[in-house]
Amino acid sequence: MSVVKEFSRTLLGQLGAPAGNVETYIEVPFMLADKRLYPDGLIRVSRGSRTWTALVEVKTGKNELQTEQLESYLEIAREQGFDVLLTISNEIPGVAGQHPTPVDKRKLRKVAIHHWSWSQVLSTAVMQKEHRGVSDPEQAWILGELIRYLEHPRSGAMDFEDMGANWVAVRDAVSAGTLRSSDKAAPEVASRFDALLRYVSLRLGRQLGTDVLPVLSRKEQGDPALRTQNVLSRLVDQAELSGAIRIPHAVGPIHLVADLRAARVTCYVDIDAPREGRATTRVNWVVRQLRHAPEGTRVESTVANARGAGAAELLGRIREDATCLITDPKKDIRTFRIALSAPMGSKRGRGRGAFIDSVVDLVDTFYGDVVQHLKAWSPAAPRLRDTASADEGDSVLSSTALSSQDGSDPA
Repeated sequence: MSVVKEFSRTLLGQLGAPAGNVETYIEVPFMLADKRLYPDGLIRVSRGSRTWTALVEVKTGKNELQTEQLESYLEIAREQGFDVLLTISNEIPGVAGQHPTPVDKRKLRKVAIHHWSWSQVLSTAVMQKEHRGVSDPEQAWILGELIRYLEHPRSGAMDFEDMGANWVAVRDAVSAGTLRSSDKAAPEVASRFDALLRYVSLRLGRQLGTDVLPVLSRKEQGDPALRTQNVLSRLVDQAELSGAIRIPHAVGPIHLVADLRAARVTCYVDIDAPREGRATTRVNWVVRQLRHAPEGTRVESTVANARGAGAAELLGRIREDATCLITDPKKDIRTFRIALSAPMGSKRGRGRGAFIDSVVDLVDTFYGDVVQHLKAWSPAAPRLRDTASADEGDSVLSSTALSSQDGSDPA
């Protein structure tokens, strides 16, 4: 971070640090009461007379951050007049800006606490090197070595690899119809699912070179507990885990639904139909954009002022007969819903037959085969009207001056 300027500014700018000279230190000793403590690192950024300082605590592998340790470091930062306590671990909070470890909020009055997952650090490094660029070749090489290290399986910087100890119990309770919102195991699964959405967003953003984020309402962004409650309510009532991610410039958010009772995972996106043309013209418009999509892709059409679900059919049949998606030729088709499903993995970890891998693979396939090829409809530009000169011989009173009220045929 002290060498690759673009990388440090991208990361530290998110924490409120100025764009200045970066100094980094490891295991700086501090005294707290009668104890000597060694935070893993310290970052100092200087610009003019302003100095910004952050203590850093790092965990790798499956090690988790501890509340008591973080509160001690917050106290050191307050005594020293530091700005931030930064933590880095493999824990991925479901909501960006949320910290995975609870701490006493009274200790945050003068010192802020921020968290990066190793997936976030790796994604930022890849996007900076491969997409945004690094001006100095030597700095680009150094950043490439960091990426190489973090991607190594023995670095301790892991991907999202576990749905939690309660995953199997909650999944079985959903299948049996015995899950209740009061079950203590259910909130952890709901929180883990949001963390999975965040991981999928970071992973896809790393491949696309852009910021992909989970879709949350303003209330959910301000209150992460509300988001967890919403996920939990749908899990109990409909046996589904659901969420959405937003890709910049895509036709719409990708919605993800995991039906635990049916053991299916579904991705879908909604796209507005053209506002002109016959019903078959509108259906053919969307089918042409799905030339790379598998025949098992489901397409659903919704007409104006309709209640309930619209006509739905698999893409393979629609390619043969576009009218199978039209219930009433006289009604305007307003939207299309394009969905792709796959069997849901049941295991809590990673690998073949795992829930996490089934979600990741489906999102990659759905975006690559469907979403990236879709473009929103836009009306054609208005055309100039032909201005043929009037026939002077028709009448002695005819005018040779053209008017906007003249028709295409002479009067």
